[in-house]
Amino acid sequence: MSIGTRSGIGTRVRAVGLAALRGFGLALVTLPGAVLGFVLSVVSLALVPLGIGLVTTPWVLTGVRAFADWRRVLAAQWGGVRIPSAYRPAPPDANPWSRTFGMLRDPATWRDLRWLPVDMTAGFVTALLPAVLVLYPLEGLVIAAGLWRPFQDMGGYWYGFVHVTDQTSALLAGALGIALLPLAALAPRLLTFHFRLTRTVLGAGQGELAERVRVLTETRRDAVDTSAAELRRIERDLHDGAQARLVAMGMDLGTIEMLLDKDPAQAKRLLAQARQSSVDALAELRDLVRGIHPPVLAERGLGDAVRALALRLPVPAEVTVELQGRADAPVESAAYFAVSEVLTNAVKHADADRIWVDLHQAEGKLRITVTDNGRGGAAVTAGSGLAGVERRLGTFDGVLAVSSPAGGPTMVTMEIPCV
Repeated sequence: MSIGTRSGIGTRVRAVGLAALRGFGLALVTLPGAVLGFVLSVVSLALVPLGIGLVTTPWVLTGVRAFADWRRVLAAQWGGVRIPSAYRPAPPDANPWSRTFGMLRDPATWRDLRWLPVDMTAGFVTALLPAVLVLYPLEGLVIAAGLWRPFQDMGGYWYGFVHVTDQTSALLAGALGIALLPLAALAPRLLTFHFRLTRTVLGAGQGELAERVRVLTETRRDAVDTSAAELRRIERDLHDGAQARLVAMGMDLGTIEMLLDKDPAQAKRLLAQARQSSVDALAELRDLVRGIHPPVLAERGLGDAVRALALRLPVPAEVTVELQGRADAPVESAAYFAVSEVLTNAVKHADADRIWVDLHQAEGKLRITVTDNGRGGAAVTAGSGLAGVERRLGTFDGVLAVSSPAGGPTMVTMEIPCV
C-alpha cells in the first residue's frame, strides 16, 4: 500500500471519528437544550395574559435565539451549511409590552419555536446516528472478544438479531459488527444531513426575499447611522482636541512675537509651551486617524492589526492567525473594530486574566473567536457593546454567537463572508 493511499485512509478515518465525536456531543446538548427552550417558551407565552410573560418572554426568546445562533455557527463550521440569521432588532428603549410583541411579530421567532420540537426529535436522532454507526460495529467486535461473558447468567446478550449465549454466537456478533463497519463511513454525511435538516426548518421559508430585503434595509440604516455617528465623533474630537490645541498654539505664537524683544525669558517659556502643544496635537491627530482606520490594518492586514490590539491590552492575550491572504478592506475594517469592541468588553466587564483570539478563514468566510476566562454572563442585549458588534457584522451578512455561562468562560464567535 502506497504512502498516499495510507494517508488518504487515515484522513477518512479521522473524518469519521471526528463526525462521530461531534455528533455525540451535539446530541447531548440538542435534546436538553431544545426541550428546555421549548418548555420555557410555551410557559412564558401562556403567562403573557397574566402580565408575567411580558417580562419573561423577551428573556426566554433571547435565550432561544442564542441557542439557534450557536447552532448556525456549528452548522457553518462543522458542516459547511450556512443558515442566515434574520432577527428584527428591538428598540433599545422599548418597554416590556413593545419588546414582547415586537419579538412575537418577528417571523424568525416562530421559525425558532417550530424548529425546537424538530430539533429534540429528528435533530437528536440525526445528530446521534454518526456516533451510533461508528460505535455499534465496534460493540460487536468487543462482544466477540468476551464482553458477552458478564451477561451469561442473565440469559445472554442481544446484539442486533444475534442472541449471544456462548463464544460461537459471540463470534457471529463480531462478524455482524464487521459487516456493519463500512456504514461508519456515512458518519460525516449524516452529520451534514443533520445541519441541512436544521437549515430546512430554521432557515427562512416563504417570504424569504421579502425578509431579506427587510434585513438589508435595516442593516443599511444601521450602517448609515453608524457612519453619521462616526463623523460626529470625528468632528467633536477635532473641535475639542487638536483644533483647540492648535488655536492655543497660534495665540501663544502671537504673544511670543510681542514678547520677543521685551521679555526674551517669557518668550522662551511660551515657545516651550507651544512646542508641547504641537506634540500633543500631533498625538491626538494620530489617535484620531488610528480610530478611523489603523495604519497597521491598511499596511499589514487583519492578523497583525489584531496582534497589535492584543499587545495594548492590560491582560495577557494569545492570538492565533490562519488567514489565506487578505479580505476586502471593508470586511477587514469591520472585523477589526468588532474584535476591538469584544476585547474592550472582556477587559472592562469580564474580570478575566487571560484572553485567546483565533482568526480563521475557510470556505470564503472569516471566522473569529474571542475567548476569556472571566466570570461570564455576557449577553447580546439592547444597548450593549455586543449588540453594536452584531449590528456592525449584520451590515456584511455576518453572524455573532455568544456562549457565556455564569462563572465563565465566555466565547464570542463571529463569522463574516470575506466578499
